[in-house]
Formats: sequence, structure tokens, C-alpha cells
Amino acid sequence: MKRKISILGSTGSIGRQALEVIEKLQDRFEIIALTGGSNTDLLNKQIKKFKPKYAFASDINAIEGAKPMSLEEICSNHENDIILVAVSGKIGLRPTITAIKNGIDIALANKETLVMAGDIVMKLARDNGVNIIPVDSEHCAIHQCIKDIAQVEKLIITASGGPFLHKTVDEMKNATIEQTLAHPRWNMGRKITVDSATLMNKGLEVIEAHHLFGMDYDNIKVVVHPQSIVHSAIEYVDGSVIAQLGLPSMHIPIQYAITYPERYEGIKSKSFSFSEIARLDFEEPNWEKFKALNLAYEAGRKGGSATVCLNAANEEAVFEFLNGQIKLFDIIYAVEKMMSKHNVINNLSIDEIFEIDKEIRTKTKELFQPASV
Repeated sequence: MKRKISILGSTGSIGRQALEVIEKLQDRFEIIALTGGSNTDLLNKQIKKFKPKYAFASDINAIEGAKPMSLEEICSNHENDIILVAVSGKIGLRPTITAIKNGIDIALANKETLVMAGDIVMKLARDNGVNIIPVDSEHCAIHQCIKDIAQVEKLIITASGGPFLHKTVDEMKNATIEQTLAHPRWNMGRKITVDSATLMNKGLEVIEAHHLFGMDYDNIKVVVHPQSIVHSAIEYVDGSVIAQLGLPSMHIPIQYAITYPERYEGIKSKSFSFSEIARLDFEEPNWEKFKALNLAYEAGRKGGSATVCLNAANEEAVFEFLNGQIKLFDIIYAVEKMMSKHNVINNLSIDEIFEIDKEIRTKTKELFQPASV
């Protein structure tokens, strides 16, 4: 029997690669719905090729070949066995919660869902018997390594180090947008690529890992691994370390997440060879240069609205950088400033999370506006 799947964000980087995986395994999947944002031209091409029943876009009147349906309706549709949440930003949170409440498994590629509301989301998943399978290569690696989380002492999350790993602080401060987006290992969207350059992406992954695996922040470690071959590892209480390795490719974690617990032959450009890899390097992160990592740990340990503040301030500052309005290090300045002013609130509702998110975004934008005379 085919697994029935909907993809939220099918026109983005993860969504497009997910469709490549599904095309390779087309006898195992039926696509229920595809959703895109404003890129309706690509969405309509995907609809024509994969023939979903339903679709959503910013302009529903531009959808061709599928019945328009809201994100809420798609995520409430019990035809789905699993929903891949591959949208970027806070827009992924409410649909994910809707799907969980309807007992639909989640393949999660949206960081904001757990960074903003990890406590709420994971409790809902437990209460509704829903599997949340991570798509990020690091969390996917950890998921594959764990047999019994109660026996795990430590999570070890690897980071490539991004384009500025061996650059000076001054070189990083004056980096252009083009230099920042030139990631040495991964081909990702613009926002996440900037986060990888500052290592904020790794900080957000630490917060995600805390929620996904119920691990204390003191037992979640980050190690820089430039080759991106070891995607992450775990250390058991007896000292054994188990790692997941593979060539850098998002097709593998995407396929793992949407086919779990089964494995199939999928997209594989070449077989992994230890002798060809030859060497694997590891080093401690430069905590002074990559202050974003410190800020993420700080927000995670505080909990509550601190991670909402971290995420909102960072995202708005990244947008300002990509629009050429600020320099790269101004992103960290903005996050640090917002966090220092923020009074942490605990036990938030989803509506309260969005209210705080909106407030922080507004204040972050104001940081970079010229003072009125």
C-alpha cells in the first residue's frame, strides 16, 4: 500500500528534493497535497507532474490542476499518513500543530516549530501518539543512532563551520552577501545559509535536539567537522560512541524521514568510500567568533519566550542583512540586544508565542532604522 503524503513548501529547497526522492520511489507514495508560497509557476509544474488532489499557494486563484485547499484543511485531512513540513519560518508552526492534533505523523524540516514552541509541540505529539521524524541531517543522524534514549549520555552535533571557519573576525565582519552565501558543503536556502555562516543554525539545532530527544543542554555538544561526513553522533552511558556517516546529501535524511521505519534504495550519486574520504577533522567551535552559538545555548537554558525572542530577532536581522541594510555581525548585535531587554515568560499559549514573536520582530527592525531628527 502506498504511503500518502502532503508536502508543505514543495517549491523550496527541501520540498523540491523531497519530490525527487518520491519520484524515485513513486510506487511507494501517493501525494495528497502540495503547497507553495508565491512561486505558483513552479507549483503548477509540480502539480502537473505529480498530480496531487489538493494544493495551496499565496494566490489560490493561480493554482491549476488541483483543488485549492487551505493549510489548515490539508493538515486536517485524514487521507494523509505523513506530512512533510518544509516551509521556512513561523508559518510552519500552526499547520504542524493541526496535523498533530489530527494524529498525522510529521517529517519535520522547519526549525521554528520546535525553537518557538518545542514544549507544546512535543507534548501534543506524545498525547496524540504522533511520530515527529527530523529531516535535518544532524537530528536525522541522531535519530538513526539511538536505540534507547534512556541509555544515552550525550548528543554530539557536528557543524561544517560554514564559509568563515578559518577567516578572521575582521574578514567575517566585512563579509559580503555573496561570500556569506558561499557555503562550502551544502546547497540551502538563503536564510539558513546565513545562519550557517554565523553558526546560529547550529544553535537552533541544539534547541531542536533538546526538545526532540529530551536531552539536557549540558549534554548536547557541538563539534566543528569541515568535511560534513559525520552528520552527528551520540555517546552512551558506557562510553560507546555511535555516529552516522555519509556523503553530504539532503536526499538521504529526507528519504529516511518520509519512509521511516522502512529503508529503500533511493537517490545515491555514489557509494560511500572510507578510503576516498581519507581524513576526518574535528575541532572545538570558536566561541568568541561565533557568538550566536552562545546566545542559542543561553536562550535554550532560559526556556519559555527566550527562544521565541532569539529566533525572531535573528530572522529579522538576517532579512536586513540579505537586503543589504546591515553587516553580518549586526545580526548578532541585534539578537544580543533583544535578548538583554527581554523578560522571559513561561507556560505560553500559541497565541502568546505569536504575539511575542511579532513584538520582537518590530523592535528588531527599529534597531536599524535611522533616528528621527
